[in-house]
Amino acid sequence: MKKIPRQAIKTLVSEEVYTDRQEFIDYFYNYAISAVPRRAMSSVLLGHRRMGKTEIFKRVVNRLFYGQDHKDPAAVVPVWYSFRDEVTDRWDFSVRYAENFLRWYAGFRLRNPDIISGSEVWREHLPDFIKSELEMTPGLTGALNIFQRICARDVTIPEETALMLPRLVSDRDDSTIVMFIDEFQNTHLPHHNFRVVGYMQEAVESPTCPHFVTGSAMTILSKEILGRGALFGRFDSEPIKPLTQYWGAVLALRAARHYRAELPEIMAPVLSDRCGGNPFYITAVIRQAAKKNEIIDSEKSLNSLLAVDLSSGFIWAELNDQVTRWIQRINEYGITKWVLYLSALGEDDRISPEDIRKQLAEKEGTDVKIEKVRDVLIMLSRGDLLEYMELGGWFRKTEDPILLDFLKVWGRIEVEGHNRSKVMTDTVRKYSALERRIRDQKGYLAEVWLSQILWNGQGKTFPGRYFHSKADVTLPDRFYDMIHRLRLGASEKSEADVYASARDETWICESKWWETKKAGVSVVKDLIGLSEKVKEFEKKEYETGNPVPVRCWLFAHNGVTGPAEKMLRKHNIFWSDRSDLDALIRETGLRRLPEFEILPGDQSPAKS
Repeated sequence: MKKIPRQAIKTLVSEEVYTDRQEFIDYFYNYAISAVPRRAMSSVLLGHRRMGKTEIFKRVVNRLFYGQDHKDPAAVVPVWYSFRDEVTDRWDFSVRYAENFLRWYAGFRLRNPDIISGSEVWREHLPDFIKSELEMTPGLTGALNIFQRICARDVTIPEETALMLPRLVSDRDDSTIVMFIDEFQNTHLPHHNFRVVGYMQEAVESPTCPHFVTGSAMTILSKEILGRGALFGRFDSEPIKPLTQYWGAVLALRAARHYRAELPEIMAPVLSDRCGGNPFYITAVIRQAAKKNEIIDSEKSLNSLLAVDLSSGFIWAELNDQVTRWIQRINEYGITKWVLYLSALGEDDRISPEDIRKQLAEKEGTDVKIEKVRDVLIMLSRGDLLEYMELGGWFRKTEDPILLDFLKVWGRIEVEGHNRSKVMTDTVRKYSALERRIRDQKGYLAEVWLSQILWNGQGKTFPGRYFHSKADVTLPDRFYDMIHRLRLGASEKSEADVYASARDETWICESKWWETKKAGVSVVKDLIGLSEKVKEFEKKEYETGNPVPVRCWLFAHNGVTGPAEKMLRKHNIFWSDRSDLDALIRETGLRRLPEFEILPGDQSPAKS
């Protein structure tokens, strides 16, 4: 029987599915522990919606709750709190915040999560229970007195008093408390009757009680709450990005096993690429495949499932809720839906307020001032539905490809009033007719593994034989940028399969999964030519007179010809065959590449 991990707060993602966020869990756990010698400061986990931020914090809290000696006075007391979305009465908020803190404090010290849930101790009995079960320190005694005063409405500014309660205990007792706060942007939303951000300034500054915060509205968090005002300069920042294509593929395969969907290994990185590495989108498509009992065996089947989910499935439900909630908060002009929909329809990434104003006049017969359109766009950007470039005063579409496609479908149904069934049918047909984005899936699979080897191997040294090099090969300490399929010109020969830039050198990788033929001189010449294009690209991109050296790495599944090998050696180009890549995969702790049967249609070399 599988052992269920102990949890003070319930996580949502099963252990069978959870993928590649361990570095964040380790980081925040160790950073919380470093608060004991007073080396931690308040910090924000910053990223777009549905990247797994809440799940990370929950797992860190559970690890702190059960991974320490709860009787040790020096242990870190973890406290979880999530700001609610609805309008909050200041007294209700203050009582709830203070009570939540006391329950977590007592729950940890007694290692009893039932105290936290409220199933074991009623609110009115909580002070007496704590006094009878815990050693009453000066901080805890003061906290109980203040809690009872808040309940009796005997304080002047209840929200400030409640927010300072954790720091009061940790400062007076010289103990360590770490507050984990989710949905932090809800302290600063337009529909609240009061805001508590200003009152948190002193609370978050204490080295004895750092606050780790996150939330689903990245723009509000980074620009409005932490980027200015009372909390400016008081938070360290840890960014979280989409999963790499490799880890997105691993998540897809794990989710497929868990939900009992059929997903061939070769399609897993394609699914990850199509979903932009977003773990929620990847899992949603897998669940849709399981629900419809369909195999994701081609890009056509993948696009069809994605179209269904965008127009009526799990992705629709999530994004429709997100968009609807935000519009309800800011719909003061009655044009917000139209502005959002029209902003997604434009051909360019850059959004033109003047074009939106003209289209509003055509579709609604309403002449709206350009200032109002700009105001609505700014308010939409606060919800991460588009981007506002404040310094330049212009707008651009969201970088989330699935959200952008959703807005087009949502607009036809919710704004233009088209029949849902017809929109769903049109979307499925449109997606099914899309050209394949990944021209050869085996070649793309190798690209994904190549990029992850570079990422996992940062700063490490590998035996030269894996690269057909006389000397051992040391990878850069850190790659700052890694891009799949970087197009440097109009021709296919101007596309780098993997582009990875470090401080002192750039790596470009070419993948040739040819199982019945060796890579020849023409492949090497194309790679050399590509390296020159990369140098020109970087010279223009970074405006430097002397671009960094470009390191080329060729993956040739079946090896290279004799003349090609001489040319590779002459130009100091690394190359690896399938056995070399398998060895590097083992060295970097990755999943082995799958074996594929060579079918009659695979006899000619495929385009990578």
